[in-house]
Amino acid sequence: MVLRGPWGRCGGPGAALALLRALRTRMLRQVLHRGLGTSFSRLGHFVASHPVFFASAPVLISILLGASFSRYQVEESVEHLLAPAHSLAKIERSLVNSLFPVNRSKHRLYSDLQTPGRYGRVIITSFRKANMLDQHHTDLILKLHSAVTRIQVQRPGFNYTFAHICILNNDKTCIVDDIVHVLEELKAARSSNRTNFAITYPITHLKDGREVYNGHQLGGVTVHSKDRVKSAEAIQLTYYLQAINSLNDMVAEKWESIFCDTVELFQKSNRKVKMYPFTSSSLKEDFQKTSRVSERYLITSLVLVVTLAVLCCSMQDCVRSKPWLGLLGLLTVTLATLTAAGIINLTGGKYNSTFLGIPFIMLGHGLYGTFEMLSSWRKTREDQHVKERTAAVFADSMLSFSLTTAMYLVTFGIGASPFTNIEAARIFCCNSCIAIFFNYLYVLSFYGSSLVFTGYIENNYQHSIFCRKVPKPEVLQEKPAWYRFLLTAKFSEDTTDSEEANTYESHLLVWFLKRYYCDWITNTYVKPFVVLFYLVYISFALMGYLQVSEGSDLSNIVATATRTIEYTTAQQKYFSNYSPVIGFYIYESIEYWNTSVQEDVLEYTKGFVRISWFESYLNYLRKLNISTGLPKKNFTDMLRNSFLKAPQFAHFTEDIIFSKKYNNEVDVVASRMFLVAKTMETKREELYDLLETLRKLSLTSKVKFIVFNPSFVYMDRYASSVGAPLQNSCISALFLLFFSAFLVADSLINVWLTLTVASVEFGVIGFMTLWKVELDCISVLCLIYGINYTIDNCAPLLSTFVLGKEFTRTKWVKNALEVHGVAILQSYLCYIVGLIPLAAVPSNLTRTLFRCLFLIALVTFFHCFAILPVILTFLPPSKKKRKEKKNPENREEIECVEMVDMDSTRVVDQITTV
Repeated sequence: MVLRGPWGRCGGPGAALALLRALRTRMLRQVLHRGLGTSFSRLGHFVASHPVFFASAPVLISILLGASFSRYQVEESVEHLLAPAHSLAKIERSLVNSLFPVNRSKHRLYSDLQTPGRYGRVIITSFRKANMLDQHHTDLILKLHSAVTRIQVQRPGFNYTFAHICILNNDKTCIVDDIVHVLEELKAARSSNRTNFAITYPITHLKDGREVYNGHQLGGVTVHSKDRVKSAEAIQLTYYLQAINSLNDMVAEKWESIFCDTVELFQKSNRKVKMYPFTSSSLKEDFQKTSRVSERYLITSLVLVVTLAVLCCSMQDCVRSKPWLGLLGLLTVTLATLTAAGIINLTGGKYNSTFLGIPFIMLGHGLYGTFEMLSSWRKTREDQHVKERTAAVFADSMLSFSLTTAMYLVTFGIGASPFTNIEAARIFCCNSCIAIFFNYLYVLSFYGSSLVFTGYIENNYQHSIFCRKVPKPEVLQEKPAWYRFLLTAKFSEDTTDSEEANTYESHLLVWFLKRYYCDWITNTYVKPFVVLFYLVYISFALMGYLQVSEGSDLSNIVATATRTIEYTTAQQKYFSNYSPVIGFYIYESIEYWNTSVQEDVLEYTKGFVRISWFESYLNYLRKLNISTGLPKKNFTDMLRNSFLKAPQFAHFTEDIIFSKKYNNEVDVVASRMFLVAKTMETKREELYDLLETLRKLSLTSKVKFIVFNPSFVYMDRYASSVGAPLQNSCISALFLLFFSAFLVADSLINVWLTLTVASVEFGVIGFMTLWKVELDCISVLCLIYGINYTIDNCAPLLSTFVLGKEFTRTKWVKNALEVHGVAILQSYLCYIVGLIPLAAVPSNLTRTLFRCLFLIALVTFFHCFAILPVILTFLPPSKKKRKEKKNPENREEIECVEMVDMDSTRVVDQITTV
């Protein structure tokens, strides 16, 4: 193929072909855009032709699915919701349980080493920081201990006490905390006037020769020399219960409830001490308590949103006012949410407190779509038929609303995929997808038909509220002033064409934007201050972004003023000197008799307080002047026999698993020791770093071992698990913006959208960190919503500006604000008013929810009404300042590109410079 022709200003054949491809791509976009607009126009005409069906069908579907609330269930497992679904810690827990089951760990229940199980726990302290080891407080604590052990759970035919459901010792007595034995020995020493009794910290000795760890049972400790305890500001008691079957578990759960009541009753009779009870059920109860304490605040929020939505759709003209559409728009969102909840109930889904955020996601997206449709209605001609006006509304607003809805479905759909490792986030995203999908259908059907009904009322000049015919102005002159005020309206025959175009300017928000705000924000003297303000915004956002921290603290998702919060606060205050007890499990048969192996194990645990048989046994052998470099058979025989003979090591048999071979030779196949790290921090990041350090050490060490504590289940890979939904959603949003470039008339719209979303998300992350919000499950879900909320509000503005031609940038910025600013402002006001009651809910979960959603709304509003209007006035795309008149003196020539095939077939493509 040969190219020839007058290239002119095209710069050569390559430039000409590139320009030709660009024009064809642009034409393809325009054709596709017009095709979609035509399709939505026909859909609007169809909805307007059958309004009764489209209004009644969503209501019937919602009522039918809403009846499924009889199958309403609540998710009770906090671990299932908030712990990473796929984590190494869960595998390690299974291995630990197989090697050392709980019934083999009767003396090793430090900090619930393997499984939380059922338990009751209480921290006792004094308001005046008194010594809890003095005689008065010692007697008081032992009295409380006696009251707890006498608790009875009444069941038909039998009363269960602590002795019936406790974990039993080898001698069939209940196992209690060693601190109880210490206090009993301290009381006995005082009764016999013995002054040589001393308590050491964090390891002390009992009269039977046992070494016991009291680092988590004595808090606020002051020590003398040689770790002798001088005073302790707090004491913690723990009561472990059996839960081996359903009946036993039910009795234990009831016992926990009575335990809390007993402690609180004991507190009332002894007001000089403060007690913080906590049970295995407290976290679950306090997590679900958020839903109960939020009820009246959500009702208040609903009333405020309804009121403001009605006001935002009202105007002085009683015919063109649309107060019912404000209420019906909110009803559309409610029906979609109810339908989604019904589907979740029918499919066996369970409710949890994180679902409180779904109505606010629906509120932000759904109300904006309805307000945008109402704004498009105001742009249609009043002399058109209602069907034609509805078709124009659908053609004007539904394409943008469809693209933003698709963005919601993609981003939350990725969050609902198996890639999400946090079950609470996955279920939340799944429910949000269902609700948003039905919201889209209901906006097209229910709200579209509502727009048709109110359109007929307007065309018939009926009152927008009372639906009665509005009399002519000459008739109103004879009526009282209040009557004339209520029935104020303009009739089309009394207005000129120019006045008809300004009919809706009596709306307060339209009038404010057109007359004042648009001119003010584009003023030359205002722009420098907006740019300066944006630089300050970026600076503070960067400062916060550099301080982002992951939050795996479970107290962040429960209601405030609860047992979980009070207990956690007291525990961090008094018992943060040592980390939780970490189990160090050796799961292979190693040469314990080998001195080098012993040194390796001790080296791995260097820096920890070791609560273990290993070091204690080595010290015991050294005292007996027995060499530890014995052959394997002699060592294992001595190991087993010494445990049987030495009473101080009798309970260490729980920490070693022996295996007898065919020749009666004994081998140690597994063992464990317990480690406690000295720490002065209360942050969970330190424990997470400790876990990662030990994990890396286990991969490189000569001895095969694992480390485990129940809290590792929540922390293991938490940062990556929490961040994964946000990361995947951002990637999917970028891909969707890239591929949707063919659906919009100009790809520059997507470029601006991407930059705007990045700016908003960056600011929200930075400011929420400065507002003391950590990156946890709730905040990440809000950030995913922030991507979509920004696109919801900014896409129509950018689309109108980029596609505008023939006028200056400033003119098109004003035009974009006038056309879409009212809908953005209406939805923003309703959204903020709905969020305000959420700030008063006494819950950490709703506090995080409020702060994140408030920042998203505020920062997006700041970009829509300040940053974008200013930046777009001096950045691409460029606009022609005036339309050129096509006269003979000012005509530009047409340039041709001739493409000639070898068979002399000529094809001429024309490139016209406008």
